[in-house]
Amino acid sequence: MIEGYRKAFNESFSVEKYEELILSLQKSLTTIPFRVAETPVFIPTDLKDQLVAAGAEIIALIRRPDFKSLSAAAIPAEWNVAGENDHPHFLTFDFGICKDEQGRLVPKLIEMQGFPSLYGFQPVLAKTYKEVFDLPDGLTPYFEGLKEDEYIAMLKKVILGPYQPYEVALMDIDAPAQKTLIDFLITHEFLGIKILSLTDIFKEGQNLYYYEQGQKIQLKRIYNRLIFDEIAGQTGLFSQSFDPREALNIEWITHPNWFYRISKYTMPFLKSNFIPETWFLDQLKNIPADLENYVLKPLFSFAGMGVIIEVTAADIKAITDPQNWILQRKVEYAPVVQAPDARVKAEIRLMYLWADGEDPKLCISLVRLSRGKMIGVRYNKDFDWVGGTIGLMEQ
Repeated sequence: MIEGYRKAFNESFSVEKYEELILSLQKSLTTIPFRVAETPVFIPTDLKDQLVAAGAEIIALIRRPDFKSLSAAAIPAEWNVAGENDHPHFLTFDFGICKDEQGRLVPKLIEMQGFPSLYGFQPVLAKTYKEVFDLPDGLTPYFEGLKEDEYIAMLKKVILGPYQPYEVALMDIDAPAQKTLIDFLITHEFLGIKILSLTDIFKEGQNLYYYEQGQKIQLKRIYNRLIFDEIAGQTGLFSQSFDPREALNIEWITHPNWFYRISKYTMPFLKSNFIPETWFLDQLKNIPADLENYVLKPLFSFAGMGVIIEVTAADIKAITDPQNWILQRKVEYAPVVQAPDARVKAEIRLMYLWADGEDPKLCISLVRLSRGKMIGVRYNKDFDWVGGTIGLMEQ
């Protein structure tokens, strides 16, 4: 998007350099199963400032004294976890990059989560792009003047806290089988914490343990990467390990309830130029006459599942649980990133860390490039210059 950097990058790009990028990222860690884009995105200052402002507006809502009461109904009764804390430790906000009537780039909120993203992989991705493609030192993936060592120190503060690495585990349902394993492994390199599957952990009393070389070790914190939506119908696994919903002597980083509180459920409460009009379906008084300009989304779904793009009145009337759906004005992504053959669309995820006793801090981004109808792997098969990447900005 910064024309000078884009032109220079495209002119020097080669398939050989891209292949070197992928090999450098994988190192001896693991094969990356998701698509990494050929290019970073060069974020201009005006767009960066708008993204920062948009994020601040959302955080103002989350920090309101009544936010927990506003979002109480977001948590499904069957997934309400005991011991919720005062705030999430991670915030991620996804913005589609659009153009206004004057042709100015503007961000529009698509999705939000109180759940961790690729906090380990993204700084490594940025560093590798810069090394392989010999990008200028003046470009940074970090916001607010943050440096790489400061970012990793903050990651340690949030995830490790006062504990030793062996007392903290990154947990997922089947950690080695996850598509984000590369991020797990890099996080282990940064922090030294364990990577455990749900069934690697067992309960005695209210304490949680795992075995290391035959020795029983108590866990004090779980860096939670388990999404309950992905294990619906598999709660039998809890009998082989522990039930995360119980009152336990464990600190959650971040507590699972925040996945639901900060989500599509939050969007109808936000009123801003950066936020598309959004209504809870059960509170919609009249079906809009221009329904072709709206999208219908289930509140409790993951990775775009269940979204109805071409909405009809019949679709709305067929919904039997309207309290679990939102109707949202479509965001028209603009093709803003110049690939060798065409322009592609971009979505920028702002990634915050929120240490206890401090303010949330905007740290880094995750960008996804798309040629398909929607952002996401299933809509971009067989394309190049699409996939996950990073935003780089002038310092």
